[in-house]
Amino acid sequence: MVTVADVRAVALPLPRTTEHVIRGRIKFRVGQIVYVAFSRDETLMGFGFPKEEREWLVGTEPEKFMMPGESDLRFNWVVARLEMLDAEEMRGLVIDAWSLCVPKRLSAAYREKA
Repeated sequence: MVTVADVRAVALPLPRTTEHVIRGRIKFRVGQIVYVAFSRDETLMGFGFPKEEREWLVGTEPEKFMMPGESDLRFNWVVARLEMLDAEEMRGLVIDAWSLCVPKRLSAAYREKA
């Protein structure tokens, strides 16, 4: 099972990332844009994901992924159950979410080094 500490180890080294606790929830962001956020009980991880692909993602693995709450449907956002993610999959989701928030050249440079 993936933990917040596992996500933190992936997210914090990403360029321009900062960690914040807002209303009891841990969030990782670039500037003002949140790309990963946890539920208060740290069982769910919301992350940036293209709106046009999220129904497909949720439909392929509904036990693992959920649509965001109604107020978040307007954002590029999906929610995952941490207990269902493995470390490699989480790493890919976090890096992809981060890539949505930074300039393409920064994302491309990071991916070349990785």
